[in-house]
Amino acid sequence: MTQPRSRNRNRSKRRSILCPHHGNYLDSVSQKYPLFATKPEHLQQHGLSRRAALTLVASFGTVPLQGEWLEAFWCDRCQATQWYHVRKTGANQYSLSMVPETLWMQATGVILATGNPTVGEFTRRQARQTRYGGVKDFGRIG
Repeated sequence: MTQPRSRNRNRSKRRSILCPHHGNYLDSVSQKYPLFATKPEHLQQHGLSRRAALTLVASFGTVPLQGEWLEAFWCDRCQATQWYHVRKTGANQYSLSMVPETLWMQATGVILATGNPTVGEFTRRQARQTRYGGVKDFGRIG
């Protein structure tokens, strides 16, 4: 006679992403923002040789980094949302670290909190205005 199968075996498991401060499960409150590399130094930090990294960047320009992304999580004990750099280390295993400022520039689809650097101060100020100022805004010209 054969053994009955366990019903729980085929169910998906919750991602084991734990709060670094409290050790409880974190709830995702954002989408995953995948990372990419545009410089050979970024690829060398991930274990590629200098020659291979130079070849990849020269060939493709941008290289997606597999198993790494930025994501925001909510902790019940902290009562706060925090952004983390997530690395998948194995099957259902992840490591978290705080997001350094330089890593935001390597994420796909992220809107910068500081705004678009190519937009001038005048345009930024006009976009923030709630009412039309008319000619008064051009008083400094001339």
